[in-house]
Amino acid sequence: MHDATSAQLSAIAKFRTMHASGCFVLPNPWDTGTAVYLRHLGYEALATTSAGFAFAQGLPDAPTAINRDDMLAHISKVVAATPLPVNADFQTGYADSPDGVAANVALCVATGVAGLSIEDATGHDATPLYEASLASNRIRAARAAIDACGVPVVLTARCEAWLVRQPDPLRVAINRLVAYAEAGADCLYAPGVSKPDEIASIVKAVSPKPVNVLVSGRNPALSVARLTDLGVRRVSVGSALALVAWGAFIRAAKSIAATGSFEAFTDAAPYSELNDLFSNRG
Repeated sequence: MHDATSAQLSAIAKFRTMHASGCFVLPNPWDTGTAVYLRHLGYEALATTSAGFAFAQGLPDAPTAINRDDMLAHISKVVAATPLPVNADFQTGYADSPDGVAANVALCVATGVAGLSIEDATGHDATPLYEASLASNRIRAARAAIDACGVPVVLTARCEAWLVRQPDPLRVAINRLVAYAEAGADCLYAPGVSKPDEIASIVKAVSPKPVNVLVSGRNPALSVARLTDLGVRRVSVGSALALVAWGAFIRAAKSIAATGSFEAFTDAAPYSELNDLFSNRG
């Protein structure tokens, strides 16, 4: 049993209400400062990004690159940065077995999150996805762990069919997401799906449970309005904001090295804006 704080319970209640209707953007900060700034802009909930955090540590985006305890510490810092609901990108749950997933999910709940996601990619090229029944049992174990904690954290189940380049990813994703919904997932998510008709098929298959769609690159076919029309409840951006920041950094650093000019600093964020924001954090 985890003794949730009133702040966590309030964030969870808000997060669950946000999933009940409409469509909202769930941006992904990668540290305390970016979490604070996203709240400043008026976003109502946040999600961590394993890739954004890993790259900031000089590490690749892989479950084995950052250990469980370091990820839990990072999630705790993002949760503490704002009163907004935070969804944790908890990757594979840092275990293969359902029992291991359950134990680690309980630790994640204790960070104060309002939600967490568990994915079904193994990280192994030979068998890129967990066997279907094991994958469902891992979600079932995560659900049981959350229920045992007595804290109604939103459980998102991810099918990585597109990301691991499965043949016929739509069929694989629908079959698995339906099974994950039956196993107790509150929200379903297949990162990589980008065609409107395929998104609509996923939404229909798992209805009435909400669907998260990842938009991590420029896609003229997708906008918040279009995704709302397709029935999507939640839109996350994954590592995209972190990569935009990396892009600006890389371009500026390359420009200085190549030209000896500092013209690239023209587009820098105003020092005073950031300093004032962080000086007056409430």
